[in-house]
Amino acid sequence: MKRQENKACGADIHKRFLMACILSRDGSKVLNRFDMTVEGVLCFASWLKDNNCKKVAVESTGNYWHLVYQVLDDEFEFILGNAFKTRRHSGAKTDKRDAEWLAELCLNNQIEPSMILPKEDRELRALTRARKGYVDFRSKLKARTIQELEACTIKLASELSDVFGKSGRHVLQGLVDGRSADVIVESIPSKKVKKNKEMIKQAIIAGLSPISIFLIKSHIQMIDEVDKKLVQLDAQISRLLKARKRDVEIAMSIPGIGFVSAAAILSEIGDYRNFASGKKLAAFSGLDPSVYESAGKRYNGKITKMGSKYLRRMIIECPHALSRTKAKTQLKRFFLRIMARRGKNIATVALARKMLVVLHHLLINQEMYKDDGLAKPKNVKVSFSEESNYPSLDEMIEVLVGAGYFVKKDSQGG
Repeated sequence: MKRQENKACGADIHKRFLMACILSRDGSKVLNRFDMTVEGVLCFASWLKDNNCKKVAVESTGNYWHLVYQVLDDEFEFILGNAFKTRRHSGAKTDKRDAEWLAELCLNNQIEPSMILPKEDRELRALTRARKGYVDFRSKLKARTIQELEACTIKLASELSDVFGKSGRHVLQGLVDGRSADVIVESIPSKKVKKNKEMIKQAIIAGLSPISIFLIKSHIQMIDEVDKKLVQLDAQISRLLKARKRDVEIAMSIPGIGFVSAAAILSEIGDYRNFASGKKLAAFSGLDPSVYESAGKRYNGKITKMGSKYLRRMIIECPHALSRTKAKTQLKRFFLRIMARRGKNIATVALARKMLVVLHHLLINQEMYKDDGLAKPKNVKVSFSEESNYPSLDEMIEVLVGAGYFVKKDSQGG
């Protein structure tokens, strides 16, 4: 049983102000409004002390609660509640009523506290989420570029598997520079792609209009800028992951999980010891099936999606990578077995949940993933530059090559 407090405060936080209500056991309440500034939140803390209130509950909406947490954490019991679980389902909604409702739930210990990560973990999570935003933005730019090509009847995407790979970028640069189709296809650097030069020539023979050239050139420049930002982000993520090198290697030992996936998953999980089991971690990601029971019969429905959408998205991408591998691992066999009965989408989600449970087990026991289906254990080598906060030269080259660039090192290593 939790200790019963005589007073509790509920704070309804907004961008410019917060509405606070202190509720006592005798039913008395005190309401006040404070600005959402450092000075305003300090006044809020003094007001709580004057009213002898040591317990405060807020909703986890946006990032507005961060300032309140930083000011109150040392001297008060701070409870961060899930907004979906604390919302009031009936009655008129006002700021005062929301604050009173939070105070009532807090006073009666009816709020399940959400996990608050330490500052370093919050910084790592901010970086990985920012990286996701940049990747999504780059994908939109690439899609717009392809749409602009299609509008000019240039079917380059039909002939090249990657329009923004080495050969694709060569063709795009030739088009925006105004070179003829013959010159472009004859100078394609890849011999494999050059074998289809006649089909590529027919795909790009229409050429581009001046407006299309301007738009495509702008998109390509933005894609290059995003690639540079991603290299910088990867450097900062690597810096923060130095202390968790072993955890990164364990995560990457699972087939289908690479460095980017491992970094994002670990940043969302935080301290894996906070989860009693792999099932608890799966529930945190929203991958648990919904349950409906009536008349003694129990039915499992779709996944709840009540959890970290960032963790769920990243872990669901891993089965797609695993399904393309040739090794007949236990995870791959599990995926194929479910896909044969329920289809690819359900198999992907089921495998994602299984991978998360396996990852939790490995992290708790500090073990590398082993599988009889692997001819040899997955080669995991994570190196961080000790001389600076940035990745080594080889790591940066690997990122650029993965983005489709051609990088050549000279004899001096430049």
